[in-house]
Amino acid sequence: MSETGSAALGSILATVLALAFVLGLAWGAIKLLKLWQDRSISGASTGPAGTDRALRFLRALPVGTRERVMLIEAEGERLLIGVTPGGITLLARWPGGVAPPLDPPR
Repeated sequence: MSETGSAALGSILATVLALAFVLGLAWGAIKLLKLWQDRSISGASTGPAGTDRALRFLRALPVGTRERVMLIEAEGERLLIGVTPGGITLLARWPGGVAPPLDPPR
């Protein structure tokens, strides 16, 4: 192999290694941000009587190309919300301690 070929191969190898390093840093940063976000949402603050004020995502069901129905838990309540590109609508609410029905009526 000529010197030009080996120099080109070395340059390509250095570029691939640099790209792998940058992608690894990006992946690590994304994981850290997700961990930080989950900790800040999942109850870092507590309510008056020490109640957990967590916001938790429970389930989602796509009902269109960009529309979803989501079940979330916020401050002990379960909320069924409709999410569209134009906004969010509350569809149903269950107070704390009362779980929504899992099976549809027959």
